[in-house]
Amino acid sequence: MVLPFRKTLFWIHLAVGILSGIVVAIMSVTGVALAFQPQVIAWAESEACTVSAPGAGARKRTVEELLAKVREARPDAQVSGITVYPSETASAQVALGRTGVLYVNPYTGEVLESGSKGWRSFFHLMEEWHRWLATGGDNRAVGKAITGASNAGFLFLALSGLYLWWPRNWSRKALRSVTWFRSGLKGKARDFNWHNVMGFWMLPVLVVLTASGMVISYKWASDLVYTVTGNPVPAQGGGGVKVPVPETGAERKTVSAMVSTVQEQVPTWASITYRIPSPPKGAQGKSSEPSGGPKGDGKPRESSEPKGAEANAGPPQADAVSFSVKEKDAWPLFSSTQVSVDPFTGQVAKREAYADLNSGRQLRSWLRFLHTGEALGWPGQLIAAIASLAGAFLVWTGFALSWRRFFPRRQQHAEVPASAGESETPA
Repeated sequence: MVLPFRKTLFWIHLAVGILSGIVVAIMSVTGVALAFQPQVIAWAESEACTVSAPGAGARKRTVEELLAKVREARPDAQVSGITVYPSETASAQVALGRTGVLYVNPYTGEVLESGSKGWRSFFHLMEEWHRWLATGGDNRAVGKAITGASNAGFLFLALSGLYLWWPRNWSRKALRSVTWFRSGLKGKARDFNWHNVMGFWMLPVLVVLTASGMVISYKWASDLVYTVTGNPVPAQGGGGVKVPVPETGAERKTVSAMVSTVQEQVPTWASITYRIPSPPKGAQGKSSEPSGGPKGDGKPRESSEPKGAEANAGPPQADAVSFSVKEKDAWPLFSSTQVSVDPFTGQVAKREAYADLNSGRQLRSWLRFLHTGEALGWPGQLIAAIASLAGAFLVWTGFALSWRRFFPRRQQHAEVPASAGESETPA
């Protein structure tokens, strides 16, 4: 006997929900916890990121001086970048690895405690669970594979749920029973009502969250974004902007001098971030900052290109120094301008704003920040949080309905009967 399509889809829907439900619930709950991470961190660090107004004639210290102060105060810290702000009362922010942060008084060089260690640890833990189920080492790839597959399963559940939800009888009473909460329901009728209503209202958001999650999880999905927009897939790792190395052995410009160049190039800047390049493998402990910095030796760095390639590729080249610039009142909210500066001449080698990106890179950026809701500011984050919470309830009600289907009670308690438009197959 061949099962009709609707019934076949229902059983697949149920099986996928059971297999991926627990992981989907974990990702949903952690998604709620992570929804307002930027705002919570900003609140926790509000005291450290502000300094007293300076006196007349006060001079801000150079980037090199600020980094030297941090290394002096925290000799074991792995400094990975620094962000400066135009406000006279704003501290400079120094990044320590991927999650650590310190603030520095731009006038005195005093290192200020961020006051958010607890919150940052909490959000880091939530992210670990959200992305790879808090696995580490070699098991991290397994955890990422499980969350990626479960996210794909959730996308299938959302789309197949729409088909199963679709009322067979489009009467007002039947439609209301699957689009709005009904009072007085218990047991199966209540779970069925909640499952349908939350699935219906949150469907568009859940599709965006899961589809964007697939783009983040899978390279083929990310590449597909470029393919459908008719753009080439970017080379993995990128190559950075290259500049010629002067034959005369000219000294490199300081980071502060290059920051001044960026400020002139982008007069509406709201923040400028300089990420210290990671040292090459086998050179741990050595600074890879441009010469002229706190540990520079005044000599230009050699190109990282293989020497054999240099002979065939012409004059030796070095990496330009890259800065990420946030502009005031920029749109989209997540957009930034990348400015690459020639460390030998101090001139801008390349400037790339959001508007300069091809449609594939623009769409990829939108999907990245739509996943967290940040693309639309706090309203978007709130919608993403509500949808994530609804995802957890969908798992709960789905499990409850499945349990009752496979393990029915011998004596059913009286329940409010389902309306005429309700189906035995939960959406």
